[in-house]
Amino acid sequence: MRIIHSQADYQNIYKESIENPERFWGEVAGEFVWHRTWDKVMDWDFHKPEAAWFLGAKLNITENILDRHLPQRENQVALIWEPNNPAEEPRKITYGELKRQVCRVGNLLRKKGIRKGDRVCIYMPMVPELVYAILGCARIGAVHSVVFAGFSAGSLIDRITDCGCKMVLTADGAFRGDKKIELKSIVDEALIQCPTVEQVVVFERTGSKSSMKQGRDTWWQDEIQGMDDHCSPEIMDAEDLLFILYTSGSTGKPKGMVHTCGGYMVYTNYTFRTVFQYKEGQVFWCTADIGWITGHSYIIYGPLSAGATSVLFEGIPSYPDFGRFWQVIERHRVNIFYTAPTAIRSLEQAPLSFVQRHDLSSLQVLGTVGEPINEEAWHWYDKNIGKGECPIVDTWWQTETGGVMISPIAGVTPLKPTYATLPLPGVQPALMDEHGKEIKGAGEGRLALKYPWPAMARTIYGNHKRFRETYFSTFPGKYFTGDGCRRDGEGYYRITGRVDDIIIVSGHNLGTAEIESSIDEHSAVCESAVVGFPHDIKGQGVYAFVICYNPPEEEDKLRSEIRDLVSKIIGPIAKPDKIQFVPGLPKTRSGKIMRRILRKVAEGDTSNLGDVTTLLDPNVVEVIKQGAIK
Repeated sequence: MRIIHSQADYQNIYKESIENPERFWGEVAGEFVWHRTWDKVMDWDFHKPEAAWFLGAKLNITENILDRHLPQRENQVALIWEPNNPAEEPRKITYGELKRQVCRVGNLLRKKGIRKGDRVCIYMPMVPELVYAILGCARIGAVHSVVFAGFSAGSLIDRITDCGCKMVLTADGAFRGDKKIELKSIVDEALIQCPTVEQVVVFERTGSKSSMKQGRDTWWQDEIQGMDDHCSPEIMDAEDLLFILYTSGSTGKPKGMVHTCGGYMVYTNYTFRTVFQYKEGQVFWCTADIGWITGHSYIIYGPLSAGATSVLFEGIPSYPDFGRFWQVIERHRVNIFYTAPTAIRSLEQAPLSFVQRHDLSSLQVLGTVGEPINEEAWHWYDKNIGKGECPIVDTWWQTETGGVMISPIAGVTPLKPTYATLPLPGVQPALMDEHGKEIKGAGEGRLALKYPWPAMARTIYGNHKRFRETYFSTFPGKYFTGDGCRRDGEGYYRITGRVDDIIIVSGHNLGTAEIESSIDEHSAVCESAVVGFPHDIKGQGVYAFVICYNPPEEEDKLRSEIRDLVSKIIGPIAKPDKIQFVPGLPKTRSGKIMRRILRKVAEGDTSNLGDVTTLLDPNVVEVIKQGAIK
C-alpha cells in the first residue's frame, strides 16, 4: 500500500484514485491472501442499484486476520481486554491464541449444524468471546448479526425474525458500570416469538442464574472444552455475505444492512491504516461497542487485518469514576484513541483532576466518530487529552458505508475544528442543492456520493426495494447519505446534521448540529439538542434542550445569553424560541440522541413516545416531559 506522508502525497494519490479507481483498489487489494484473484475489480449498475467488488475472487477473511499474520505475530498481542471493573485482571490475547479460540468456535458452530450462509445472532457483552464468536462465524462462512447487548427483547425479536437466525450466541448477563443486565432472560423472552432459532449457546460472565431450555440451550464453557483448535476456513466468494447489521430506519423498522467479504475487508484495512497512520507496534483503542458498525470495523476487522493490537473495553467512561478512560490509556500505553463526541462532552463536565492524575504521554493520535464534534469539545479534547500534540481525526461515515469516508489523515491534513476535512482516496462526494443539481466549489447542501467504494452496503437484507428507495431515489445515480453538509473554499467538508434534523425557519434551512454547536459555546452549557416544532408565523421554531454544568440560578438570564450567542455565531434567525434546561438527554447506549422523543415533547404530543426501554436512562424522558415549555 502506498503510504500517504504529506498533503502532496494525498493530492496525488487522491487524483489517481478518482481517475482510475479500479486500478487503485486493485493495487490496495493485492496485499491480501486470495484463494483466487478477481476477474474484474468492480461492477456497478446505477439503476438497480447493484455493486460488486473483486468479481470472481475467493477468500476467507479470517485467514487475512489470523493465519497470514502468524509467522510473524504468533506471540504478539492482538486483543487487550479491559474489564468493566478495574479491579478485575485485564486479559491479553495473542494472535496465536486468537486463532485457536476462533477455530474452536468455528468447530462448535459446525457441530451444531451451522453452515455457510446460515444467520447467527450474537447478543453478548464486550468480552473476548464476542470477538471469537464473530470471527468463528466468518471462519465457516456463517453470517453474523450482532445485536447490541442492551437492546430490549422486542428489538431482538425484530432482528432475529427479519433475517431468520438459526442460532443465538449470548451470555448469562453483562456488567455495565454498577449495573448487571440479565441477557439470558431477555433472550428467553424474545425467543418465544422466534421459531427459526434452534440452538442457544450461553457464555457465563456474571454468574446470574439462568433458565436453560433442554435440547436448545447449552453453556459455552462446556461446549468449547472439547473443540479442536484447527478449523478449515470456508472458501467464500468476495461478494458472499459477511454480516448483517441493523440500523434504525425513519419508519421505525430497523434496516438490515448487508456487508460482503472482499470489499469490506479491503476498505476497513485501508482506512484504518490511512486515517490513523497506523505504525507497527502501536496500541489502538476504539471505545465503541461491537454492537455498532464502529466496533465491527475499527475494533475487529480493520485493526486485526492490519496486525495491530486492539483494546476491547467492557466498561463505561464514568465507572467507577470519570477518570476511567484516562486510566485505561495509562495502563495499556494506548497510542491511538478513537471515541465519540458524546463521551468527550460528558467527561468534559467532570473536574480536570480526573484527567491530570493519569499519564497520557503515550497518546499520538486522537479520533472522533458518531456525530459532528462541536468546537468547544474539540478544543478541550485537543488541549487536555492530546496536550496540543496529537492530531484529531474527526471521521465521517455510516453503518451503510462500512468504513470512514471523509476525515483528516493524522499528521498530514491541516486541521480545522468541526470539519471532517477531505474525502479519502477513492471517495467521490457531491454536494447537491434542493433541485438535485450538484453544487460546485464552496456551498451548502445535501451530501451524496457519486461513485461506489468497496465497503458500501450491498442491500437491505430481504428488501432491495427499500434499499433503492432510501438511498438512491433522491438523487438518481448517486448514493444519498441523508446528511446536510457545508463545503468551504478549501474543499473541506463539515457535516451539519441529518437532513431530517434540518429545521426550516422562515424558509431557511438550519442544521441542528450547527445551532447545538453555537449553544455549546456558552461557558455554562455542557451539551444541547435542538429540534423543530410547529410555529404559526415561521413555519418551524427552534426548541433547545440544554444541559448545564450546574443548575442555573437565573434561568431567564441564561436563556437570554444563549439566544444572543446563537444570534452572534449564526444569525438572529437561528435563535432558539424555547430553551428547556434538562438534567440529561434521551440517548441510546451508543450515545445517539433519540430526537423523535424530543420532537414529540417540543410539539406538545407526549401521549405516545414509543419504546424508551432501549435508552441509557429511560427516566430522563419523564423529567423532560414534566418540564416541557408550552
